Amino acid sequence: MSARIDPAARGRGTAVVLAAVVLWPMLVLAEFMPWRLFDAGSLDVMAGFLSGFLPPSTAPDFLALLGRATLETLAMATAGTALAWLLAVPLAMASTQALSISRIGPARGLVLGRAARAGVRGVLVFLRAIPEVVWALLFVRVLGLGPAAGVLALAITYSGMLGKVYAEILESGDTRAARALLEAGSGRRAALMYGLMPGASQELVSYTVYRWECAVRASVVMGFVGAGGLGQLMDQSMKMLNGGEASMILATFLVLVLLADALSGMLRRVLA
Repeated sequence: MSARIDPAARGRGTAVVLAAVVLWPMLVLAEFMPWRLFDAGSLDVMAGFLSGFLPPSTAPDFLALLGRATLETLAMATAGTALAWLLAVPLAMASTQALSISRIGPARGLVLGRAARAGVRGVLVFLRAIPEVVWALLFVRVLGLGPAAGVLALAITYSGMLGKVYAEILESGDTRAARALLEAGSGRRAALMYGLMPGASQELVSYTVYRWECAVRASVVMGFVGAGGLGQLMDQSMKMLNGGEASMILATFLVLVLLADALSGMLRRVLA
């Protein structure tokens, strides 16, 4: 019996070869040399560095600072995501074709509607193009050290991310009910709530909670540039070479991420 030949084997093999040809120069430019991690000198350095992380610090004064920094990080991420959501919702409604009333009207309205959606999508591109840490550096110089700079930085960048993905989620589902409501004279809000949200609510909530989780991580990173929270406390601990404090901060951060994941799962079950 002759061996069976996979008809797609040649295509997959070609794709693998092309991917390797494209990826190799990128790895060279990025100076990706993971084998250097296993040199004797590198292993000694990593072992000495990691040994300083144990045991985690449990000093009362440090735990008080850790609790305050954790609350600052949560407040920064939550406030920044909330402001981003307030900006993203109207931008998503204006940029999605599923809620476009001009598509139902005359040709002149269709052209103006397309131009308006293109302009809104350009705004979304600009908002998400600049990383939040760059905005944080700017606002720290304007507002001074503290979480307020991080809140504004998250609000600007994440509004572009949320608005883009919200529009894509709304357009990827079944839009016939929303179009029927618009053709019957309904407004955009009613078409959104009764035509699109029943099928897209779970995905929208899941992505919003995921973005909040990303905001928690981003808040930690922005702390290194003076935006407060766990990142600023981590920066101080690392500069003081206090590995016990750093390991406790990392453990706290891990707990925050696990709580965000549990919250996302709970909300999805409620909406189901």
